[in-house]
Amino acid sequence: MHDLKSIRDAAAEFDRGLGRRGLPPHSSRILAFDAERRAAQTELQEIQTRRNELSRGIGIAKSRGEPVEAIMAEVAAMKERMAVLEADDRRLGEELDRLLASLPNLPASEVPDGADEQGNVEIRRWGDPRDFAFQPKQHFELGEALGLMDFGRAAKLAGARFTVLKGALARMERALGAFMLDTHTLEFGYTEVAPPVLVNDAAVFGTNQLPKFREDLFQTTDGRWLIPTAEVPLTNLTADEILDEAALPLRWTAFTPCFRSEAGSAGRDTRGMIRQHQFSKVEMVSIAHPDQSEAEHERMTLAAETILQKLKLPYRVMLLCAGDMGFGARKTYDLEVWLPGQQAYREISSCSNCGEFQARRMKTRFRTTEGKGNRNVHTLNGSGLAVGRTMVAVLENYQQGNGTIEVPEALRPYMGGLESIVA
Repeated sequence: MHDLKSIRDAAAEFDRGLGRRGLPPHSSRILAFDAERRAAQTELQEIQTRRNELSRGIGIAKSRGEPVEAIMAEVAAMKERMAVLEADDRRLGEELDRLLASLPNLPASEVPDGADEQGNVEIRRWGDPRDFAFQPKQHFELGEALGLMDFGRAAKLAGARFTVLKGALARMERALGAFMLDTHTLEFGYTEVAPPVLVNDAAVFGTNQLPKFREDLFQTTDGRWLIPTAEVPLTNLTADEILDEAALPLRWTAFTPCFRSEAGSAGRDTRGMIRQHQFSKVEMVSIAHPDQSEAEHERMTLAAETILQKLKLPYRVMLLCAGDMGFGARKTYDLEVWLPGQQAYREISSCSNCGEFQARRMKTRFRTTEGKGNRNVHTLNGSGLAVGRTMVAVLENYQQGNGTIEVPEALRPYMGGLESIVA
């Protein structure tokens, strides 16, 4: 969440940051709650101090045989007032926490202004789209023609936005995950983790899915949540901990199923595997020193780009504008892969620096080596990559005129040497 002291010291700057997100000013309301709560806390402390003095006075008066009824009456009245102030403190604290939890992270200064994806800025491109001697098909046409991608039976089992993969495509999903994990662990030093895919309220609050994005999640009957991405369990590995500065950065990666309700996406990408309720993804998470987080962000983005380069898939890197970033991000790069079947670049990875926003929610800090107290870590997360969308890109970019799919060279060792997928 946000630092109250920073809001007190720079309220106008805080409101400008919210304005860049398309939100109205909130500092005056926040500071009003804060002032009222601090006043209640101050009065409570003053009464407690006076009550302690009077309590000591009762003992002295009794030892002298002096009457104590008036003093005891005053102490009792103070106790009643303290109960009111304690209730006010709790209520105002809860209201302040709810308000702060509802507000997104503030964009970094270098993030461009803009209300939506039209304001995003292209940073660079890699690879040239292939020239086809035929009209390229979309992935679902290719997968169904091969008999290896079944949407009808998936709908029978679970409804819309699910897919059954078979044969070589089922193996490709597994192969892509293993290939990505090997790249991130062996070349970029991430530690592989196999985390739970069911988490509690505290975990989804810590990575800012709750309370604002409740409708985007799936919840079990016992109150747990299916993870929308492995960002949730990986980032929360350090929740409520004080880390050693020398241990930073911590880098984790995981290949997990992910679950999203896709609330609000009716009519978008209704065919194929672009937007699913269940999908596989390799996630990267870094827990970094604040002074290192910008460099860590660039490094994480490079790790994601390396997967696309090894697979020889053309892509571009976009710096998201303030209005298009995720709720918890202060700066985000999106990688968009070229899909010849759609004749468009589509998002395949999002790499975000969240600064200390999530760390405050999770209460994750580090112990400074200089012994000058504890500081909040910075958290970063990125797709490395979305496995289903990577399969989509492979199918469309490596399709042949006869309907077969060439297997990228980098993936062949993970596919038992298979060079081509045929019906």
